[in-house]
Amino acid sequence: MRRIKKKKLPEIAIGMVGHIAHGKTTLTRALTGKLTLAHSEELKRGITIRLGYANFVIRKCPKCGEYTTQEKCPKCGEKTEPIKRVYIIDAPGHETLMATMIAAASIIDAAILVIAANEPCPQPQTKEHLKALEIAGIKHIVVVQNKIDTVSKEKAIENYKQIKKFIKGTIAENAPIIPISAQHGKNLDILLKILNEEIPVPERDLTKDPIFLIARSFDVNKPGTPIEELRGGVIGGALIQGTLKVGDEIEILPGRRVEENGTVKYIPIKTKIESLSTGTEFVDEIYPGESAGVGTKLDPMVTKSDQLAGNVAGKNLPPVWTKLKVEVHLLDKIVGFKEEMDVEPIKINEHLMINAWTAKSLGIVTKIKGNEVEMDLRIPICIAKGEKIILSRRVGQKWRLIGYGIIK
Repeated sequence: MRRIKKKKLPEIAIGMVGHIAHGKTTLTRALTGKLTLAHSEELKRGITIRLGYANFVIRKCPKCGEYTTQEKCPKCGEKTEPIKRVYIIDAPGHETLMATMIAAASIIDAAILVIAANEPCPQPQTKEHLKALEIAGIKHIVVVQNKIDTVSKEKAIENYKQIKKFIKGTIAENAPIIPISAQHGKNLDILLKILNEEIPVPERDLTKDPIFLIARSFDVNKPGTPIEELRGGVIGGALIQGTLKVGDEIEILPGRRVEENGTVKYIPIKTKIESLSTGTEFVDEIYPGESAGVGTKLDPMVTKSDQLAGNVAGKNLPPVWTKLKVEVHLLDKIVGFKEEMDVEPIKINEHLMINAWTAKSLGIVTKIKGNEVEMDLRIPICIAKGEKIILSRRVGQKWRLIGYGIIK
């Protein structure tokens, strides 16, 4: 790969969400040519466990108006023109991996909700994912009715009616519903047209201090690499404000977990950006909305196996919290079950799962006053005041979404 100076295109970050095995990763591959299942356990099980990243450019033929991702028009062979760059964040659908999906909601501008035509709608995680998008404030949603090649016309229509009934009264009520076959690449041109014409590019403030949300971290060196050839650790995630350039000095918070004399503490990390990559390209600079791999000077032992996932990188970062006061907003029902359950009030000493940007922690409730809840955090988090955090409660053997809190 070579470093290039990018020709700037309008950019959006889109989450690929939906129930397990409904075709999210297949659709991502059809659009980008990239398989986001990079972890060995993911490949073995055929599901996405950790957030996957890929990007593509929406292109349009100036002659016949065809939308495609190819440089030559598949209909008339004319050279196509690039219009918009799309960063896809492929989120897991399995119920035990909801925390990772919710992390994706913090770094996306819009979402594609994938619903398989060969199963009744809604499935449990279809409901849960849509509710998470609603809480996260993701207003732009496109519904994809996938696997239409596996059912009859009558079954596809019946499933379409189920989808319409499911999204009625939700944030996705007016979302377009596009029948496709991701496996065979059918109707992808229509999806691309919708993504270009109906998903606006958010306004980006490039003057703000950069905030990069870390969702992955890696050691990219192969076993046996000579010391003199070792590359520094890599962090992966998305930039939500400001810009980052090769050569920038950055801080990572809360930082590295260290245990001394039985006490655990987190030490802030400072490092320098050695490289920036988006997809298969090395670039000099990244902008808000872009997902990227950031090469650093860090010892790869610090970044391997997602050890820095949940941290925040950048300059003049928000506070690190070990205690939180939040204004709580609870759902009426716990979603994720076929039979929904009422959400009971939060109790003193209750343990809640906290998702804050890409971080995950456990909060122990210490004080309740009206709708304000105070809690101690097992793992510190870095996040700005006024941001939303996702709250989940242990129900049986699973963590279930019960609402959100706004940091006071």
